[in-house]
Amino acid sequence: MVTQVKHYINGRQVSGRNGRTSSVFNPATGEQTGSVAIANAADVADAVAAATKAAPGWAATTPLRRARILNRFLRILEDRIDELAAVIVAEHGKVHSDAVGEIQRGMEVVEFATAAPQLLKGELTENVGTRVDSYSMRQPLGVVAGITPFNFPAMVPMWMFPVALACGNAFILKPSERDPSASLLVAEWLKEAGLPDADMDQAVDALMGAAYGSAGERCMAISVAVPVGETTANRLISALAPKIRSLKIGPGTDPEAEMGPLVTKAHLDKVRGHIDAGVAEGAKLLVDGRGFKMQGYQHGYFIGGSLFDHVTPNMKIYKEEIFGPVLSVVRAPDYGTAARMINEHEFGNGTSIFTRDGDAAREFAHQIKIGMVGINVPIPVPMAFHSFGGWKASIFGDHYMHGPEGVRFYTRLKTITSRWPTGIRAGAEFVMPTMS
Repeated sequence: MVTQVKHYINGRQVSGRNGRTSSVFNPATGEQTGSVAIANAADVADAVAAATKAAPGWAATTPLRRARILNRFLRILEDRIDELAAVIVAEHGKVHSDAVGEIQRGMEVVEFATAAPQLLKGELTENVGTRVDSYSMRQPLGVVAGITPFNFPAMVPMWMFPVALACGNAFILKPSERDPSASLLVAEWLKEAGLPDADMDQAVDALMGAAYGSAGERCMAISVAVPVGETTANRLISALAPKIRSLKIGPGTDPEAEMGPLVTKAHLDKVRGHIDAGVAEGAKLLVDGRGFKMQGYQHGYFIGGSLFDHVTPNMKIYKEEIFGPVLSVVRAPDYGTAARMINEHEFGNGTSIFTRDGDAAREFAHQIKIGMVGINVPIPVPMAFHSFGGWKASIFGDHYMHGPEGVRFYTRLKTITSRWPTGIRAGAEFVMPTMS
């Protein structure tokens, strides 16, 4: 049986435009086992066009998500190493153990590339001049390509594409026409691991996800929104209310559910009590989730999403952490008032600003008295290689969680000062040692 090895463009196999092919042989038997499509300029242009279209979305994908896709790809390679080795043996002719070794050496590069979140960290220096910050970053090139030889049909491509992809580039591979099937198989496995072509899923609405994701049971959930100006507030309310009413609520086993139940009956009663208090104190309850009932789950701890408007800083729902799917809107006439409200709150875990004004964003990041700050990021939880922690009443102790602070917490410092004797004794020293 002669297999057809086609081009792999935009996530699928396609035949060449000109119909040209080259034969692929089994070196052990001399028999033709396949034919591979030979690209012309138009085929290459198609591949470049698809990569160019996909590149911006892939570059915008977070380094952590890119690393996770490569991690899944690595697991696939581990599980199917013999399958890939067999393809190499059939087309290249090297022995199975040699093919396995080749793949393993390529996998080392994939493992290295999964460290992209750490490797891509930039540097920042504050106040290199008055109110001037200087920082650097590593950004992807865009569309890159690799041309690889026949002698290592898996390893040499894996020397290239894992790092290129981890850094946010779109990658085009031109393998040898003598043993092309390994590259095609790898492309299929990358797609299985989650690597996109040009189409990207729509991002989840930031504020909705932050306020109602995990039923609001997150210490970094957004529980208070402070729109600046009446026009902004009215637009925000108009956009939020219908989305909250249409939240898909159900058990966690339901793949369609966007929000599940609360953790206990006692916590359900507590959240309802906070909503009751907000109404009693004069806040305007625009969306009331207290009456939500789930058919077949009448005894579950379900509650719908709730939305308050015209909340003020003296109200219980503003001062206390509800830890439930309740969003309070506190209207502020100007930026200064909004920032002052945040700084005067007794808690200081996390906050975010949503703005197109770079000056306002920088001022907010530098002046706000909160431990974790997001700029157009709804839940500013730092990645594992940075540290997590709030300020004011939101922290107890001297150190934050994970990252460099976690290392400091779980270690104690030992400092060694050493001098190797030269064989010359200078007698006892009764003064404080100096470097002179």
